[in-house]
Amino acid sequence: MDEGYIRLNNGMEMPLVGLGVFRMKGYECTKNVISAVESGYRLIDTAAVYGNERAVGDAVRWCGLPREQLFVTTKLWYTNCSYHNAKRALEKSLKNLGLDYVDLYLIHEPYGWLKGTWRALEECVREGKVRAIGLSNFCERDIENITRGAEIMPAVDQIELHPLYKREKLLAYLNERGITPEAWAPFGAGKSGILDHPVIARVAERRGCTVAQAVLAWLRAKGAVAIPKSSNPERMAENLASLSVELTDEDIRNIDCLDLGDSLFPWDKGIRRPLRKAIGFLHYII
Repeated sequence: MDEGYIRLNNGMEMPLVGLGVFRMKGYECTKNVISAVESGYRLIDTAAVYGNERAVGDAVRWCGLPREQLFVTTKLWYTNCSYHNAKRALEKSLKNLGLDYVDLYLIHEPYGWLKGTWRALEECVREGKVRAIGLSNFCERDIENITRGAEIMPAVDQIELHPLYKREKLLAYLNERGITPEAWAPFGAGKSGILDHPVIARVAERRGCTVAQAVLAWLRAKGAVAIPKSSNPERMAENLASLSVELTDEDIRNIDCLDLGDSLFPWDKGIRRPLRKAIGFLHYII
């Protein structure tokens, strides 16, 4: 297996560093994806709710690489989480992308009729429309609920994961069940101070790399895929070059100590969680 890839529980190989395209739109998104592919990226992560699947699909067709050399991920939004809606939503995503299949299809959030949704995704795998299925923003309890009686285990759980929120318990759970963690916002969306943190800066200086590369190497040491977002070709190349950075056990422990034990993005707390659950349920019964 190529050192830039990780083997999923279904035998597929997934790139360890990919490009996230959250909030990228239209031709700018297409241009950035093509630039990333030219830099060596092979994993592109989008979602139905991002509104840019069409732009990503254009890039996949225009980048000059055969389709099978790219790993394309998209996600099912929670308002479509039911058996029939999930199948329709995937067909719409495939049409928007202009693709016959996606490499990885994730349930974006743990709301709606998840049992029926998972059964639909399992059927989509058997139909060849999806190569691997997984989850996004699911915790241990959510995963237990959806996998009880499942025929196919999730291949990936895409989660908030970075030096300020290291998710030790969840990572141990995922490792125990053979589910690959994938880090969204690995730099804390640029607002957390991670890229200016003196502890990580000292680690980077010792390893002769940038702070961003040290963070991505730390994630790789945790067994996690990372999908940093960037529209800067130099930053794209810098992030991909993190694959050659190796941290020591001491480096990893030093970065581990930065953990604050809580999310930097409290969008799913308070009233939003029960509200989203209710919306997901209403979409199921309507």
